[in-house]
Formats: sequence, structure tokens, C-alpha cells
Amino acid sequence: MRKRIAAAVLIAGPLIIIPLAIAQAPAGAPAAAAALPRTPAPAGAAVYIISPKNGATVRNPVLVQFGLKGMGVAPAGIKFDNSGHHHLLIDSDPPPDMGVPLPVTDKIVHFGKGQTETTLNLSPGKHTLQLLFADPNHIPHSPPVLSEKITITVKP
Repeated sequence: MRKRIAAAVLIAGPLIIIPLAIAQAPAGAPAAAAALPRTPAPAGAAVYIISPKNGATVRNPVLVQFGLKGMGVAPAGIKFDNSGHHHLLIDSDPPPDMGVPLPVTDKIVHFGKGQTETTLNLSPGKHTLQLLFADPNHIPHSPPVLSEKITITVKP
């Protein structure tokens, strides 16, 4: 089943309405039926945390800078070859099912505007941070482009 919706696009003047088809699983169908195809990651693609460094002791606000090798950054919803956008996993493991869009939670922070850094206010104590790169639909690439998990300590 497909639903049609209209999206408004402003292109230097007139408002253009473009119909979009959105796939929707039939009622009662298993969740896997709504799965979208995964975007391949190029060989050698890597995402990493520039700062803070693993083992760092920091104070709030914590500046987290994202690094990327072998791919480009594009906002969510915009498809370019070998591109995607960042998701920061805070005190969390990567989701077990990499074939579905990443949920928005307090532990999975989306950077769908193409941001390459953020400022966090974390409670005092130890925290883990890890980056996961995803395609325009928030689905991790295949294979996943996932950083090393780092541990930081936030001082009061």
C-alpha cells in the first residue's frame, strides 16, 4: 500500500508542491515488511570522535566533535552517494537491528541537519559516547559506520 502526501518546496520564489509516495506496510503485516533497503558504506569509511579523547575528565558543557573519513555529510532526507549524517549514542550500545531507522531517544541523539559537533550537559560521573553514521532515512549503512566507544568522566 502507498500513501501520497504533498511536500512543499520553496525554490527561490514560487511554492512548488511535489507529491511524494511513502511506503506503508499493510495493516497486520510484520514490522520487517516496512524495512527499507540499507545503503552500502564505501570501503574504508570511518567515523570517530575528535574530542573529547577517550579517558578524558571534562566539565560541562562538554564539546563533542565528530570526525569522518571516506564519506561526506548531508542532512537527513538528502541523498548523495557515500554520504549520511551523525547519531551520537550516549551511555548506550548500538541498536541490535541496524536495518531500521534509529529511534530518537535521550540516548540516541540525531544530527540530521548535518552538524559535525555538539555541546552536551551531562550529569557528573562516567559516560560513554559513540558515533553511528546513517543514511538519509536514519538507517545505519551496511556495514555500519560506527566509531570506537569512548569513556569520559564529567566533573561536578
